Amino acid sequence: MATSGVSASGGMLDVNSIVSQLMQVESAPLAKYDQKTASYQAKLSAYGQLSGAVGVFQSSLGGLTKAADFKALSAVASNADVLSASASAKAVAGNYKINVTQLAQSQTLTTPGVANSKSTIGTGAKTTISFQFGNVSGGFGLAGSTLGANVARDGISNGALTINGTAIATSSSTNSARALAEAINAKSTTTGVTATATPASSSATLFAGFGDVATGADGGYTLSVGGVQLAAQGADVAAGAGITAASIDTALTEPSSVLTALTNAGITVSGTAAGGDLKFTRADGANLVVEETVTGSPAAVNGGIGKGGGEVNGGSTTTAVSGISLSSTDASPITIAGSNPALAGLTAGTGGSYLGGAFTQDANIASGIVTIDSTNNTLEGIRDAVNKAGLGVTATIVSDGSANPYHLVFTSNATGANASMKMTLTGDDPAPADSALVDMLTYDPAGTQKMTQTSAAQDTKLSVNGIAVTSHSNNVGEAIQGVTLTVTQTGSSTLNVSKNTGTVKSNVEAFVKAYNDLNGTLKKLTGYNAETKTGGALQGDSTAQSVQSQIRRMMTTSISGLTGDITTLGQVGISFDKDGTLSLDASKFQKAMDKSFDDIGALFGAVGRSTDSLVSFSSSTSATKPGTYDLSITQLATQGALTGASALPASTTIAANTTWAVTLNDGTPSSAKNTTNVTIPAGTYTAAELAKVLQSSINGASAFSSAGSAVTASVDADGKLLLSSAKYGSASNIKLADVSGSTVDSLFGGATPTAGLDVAGTLGGHPVTGSGQTLTGLAGTDVEGLKVEVTGGAIGDRGTVSFSQGYAYQLNNLATTMLSKAGQITSRTDGINQSIKDVAKQRDAFSDKLTSVEARYRKQYSALDVMLTNMQATSSYLTQQLAAIAANR
Repeated sequence: MATSGVSASGGMLDVNSIVSQLMQVESAPLAKYDQKTASYQAKLSAYGQLSGAVGVFQSSLGGLTKAADFKALSAVASNADVLSASASAKAVAGNYKINVTQLAQSQTLTTPGVANSKSTIGTGAKTTISFQFGNVSGGFGLAGSTLGANVARDGISNGALTINGTAIATSSSTNSARALAEAINAKSTTTGVTATATPASSSATLFAGFGDVATGADGGYTLSVGGVQLAAQGADVAAGAGITAASIDTALTEPSSVLTALTNAGITVSGTAAGGDLKFTRADGANLVVEETVTGSPAAVNGGIGKGGGEVNGGSTTTAVSGISLSSTDASPITIAGSNPALAGLTAGTGGSYLGGAFTQDANIASGIVTIDSTNNTLEGIRDAVNKAGLGVTATIVSDGSANPYHLVFTSNATGANASMKMTLTGDDPAPADSALVDMLTYDPAGTQKMTQTSAAQDTKLSVNGIAVTSHSNNVGEAIQGVTLTVTQTGSSTLNVSKNTGTVKSNVEAFVKAYNDLNGTLKKLTGYNAETKTGGALQGDSTAQSVQSQIRRMMTTSISGLTGDITTLGQVGISFDKDGTLSLDASKFQKAMDKSFDDIGALFGAVGRSTDSLVSFSSSTSATKPGTYDLSITQLATQGALTGASALPASTTIAANTTWAVTLNDGTPSSAKNTTNVTIPAGTYTAAELAKVLQSSINGASAFSSAGSAVTASVDADGKLLLSSAKYGSASNIKLADVSGSTVDSLFGGATPTAGLDVAGTLGGHPVTGSGQTLTGLAGTDVEGLKVEVTGGAIGDRGTVSFSQGYAYQLNNLATTMLSKAGQITSRTDGINQSIKDVAKQRDAFSDKLTSVEARYRKQYSALDVMLTNMQATSSYLTQQLAAIAANR
């Protein structure tokens, strides 16, 4: 074979070039695979845009899906330094004047100081500290002693007394408890302390042995009390013929001008002179002077006060003085100082206690106990034990730098006057509590108070439009119905509560914009651009067209089951334009808000209404069908309870170290976490007090409080003790068992507890499931997922429950379905992704085939090249040989 030359590699053929050209032809189908992939990728990207647009549209529905959001009102305070507020759907629009006079605070108690916080206190004997919380009545302050006789004579020198750093102006005229109280009260605005004078009373034995008065020829006798003359006797009156104990009593018996004069002077009388216990009392604390005035010669008068033996009476003056009682207006400690406070019957220093106080436990605040023994009987050990117990009390140690600087400070975690603490210490029966701990930690507002109250538990006090309101917290709910106030300082502010139309309008405008953005995205993806003569990535795509048609069809259909004046978007000014976009007529929308604001909420959100006030709509699902359903109740929910077998006695004593094992809301099978030991504080209680102690003790158990379980305790109309789980339904139960101390039977008399029952009935004739007080429609029925709560009433027909799904609610469910794993958009994108994978596999398979084709071509043309090269060599040899033969001729 003749050739025109050789390849670059030395062969006859350029194999690489030939194979390359052949492979270009063979690989031409790869471009089609790439075109398919690019087409699928474009659709996938388009669906990503569509999915994002649907997601943004769904987000715009967030503020519209709950009808309650339309009922929420705005609350704006004129003085934000005093308070802020939030309003719910129950609030009523209006303007309110609010004046805050006191903020709620928690109580703080401080122990006496010790030298070392790590030193042991007492013997280490096992001692239980019971914490109870409640209200305290009675004034907090200091009780002064009776003023001295020198004060009645000379008064109190100026500078002798200061209270809380303020000097009390006193002088020689400050010579009685009343005058001292007036001087203190003149500074009460500065000191925060008021004073009350205790009554001044003569001795109850002053008239014991009163002798008949006898007067001589020149004698005279007058008896007066507080400037009121009781009796007078002239000269020459024999003993028994004039003033006697009996005659004094007669003068003091109604009707009596003397008694009237004493009453007008503020003086009361008790006892009798004849009985020797005649006593005069001046309630205002002014000094009370009992005076005998005698005239004549030295022996001219015999008998009288203290002269029962007929001794000579030279006259007498007895001055009865009293003391004062100080009261702190905010129940904080009072600091007494000055050059000589003892003149005022007071002792220098800081202190205070409840005077004649009473403690009433609040059963709604959990109580608890802490055990102190030889392992933790130090300030630090007590602090750690209290904090670990989680009793609603925080314990800290404070050092004041004195000789005994370390104080244990207890602060209630709750604010409010009902969160005052009572701390009672008991021993491990029969052993008593450690006396050192008792002397340090006992605190009973109605009795022994070993600690100092440095901050009193107090309520928030305010007025709303002149009506007084108190709250245990600085977050005040329901002072104005549906409004929660958060007060931060005392002062005045107005509060404007108004319909939150601005937010509703903004949410609706966002909804319109989001739909138009979604519609624009759909147009771009499914339409045809005449200018560029190109179609959208999803032009003709059935899924994209379905998304568009489903949304639009839903928005143009009236809401089923909706009652009220508004049932379509057009009635609130939302309508479709010719180009398919939504528009909002602001004027029409505003009119709709002004006239039917609540109905707009039902137009967009899911709404459930009941004709029975004790039945409330809770929630629904996308499967719940709109409609009005008759409600029939066959069984009301009940609570698990234990009722005593007989009425409680007037008082019940709980022994020391009384502990019960309490099981609450246990399931099947039983779980140990539902049972815990509860200690009941020792003491003697009335029936009402006992119920409070039981409730707060059980609710104070951390095992129950952490699980959200609680009990209520009360005394029923028959006087029986009733203990109930706070939970309703078949999961509600309670059981008590003895551990130590007083037995369960001593209170409940062997009664057997009963378990709770679930509510039962039907909705629209459809079966429902009861759980506690909640009924839920069963799957496959029209009321599937519809939940209503029945909180009371009677069995039988209970009216109707109506339900409707507004536009935003339905659209949100539709968007959720579209974007779900099984939704049409996700399914479509999953299909496209699979197609891309399939094309990739086909391309890979074809590429693998091209490799083998190339190898075959290369092998064939390489063999041909070798053959041609060999033929070339043979041809050259023959040419040479023929040339040689010709030359030899």
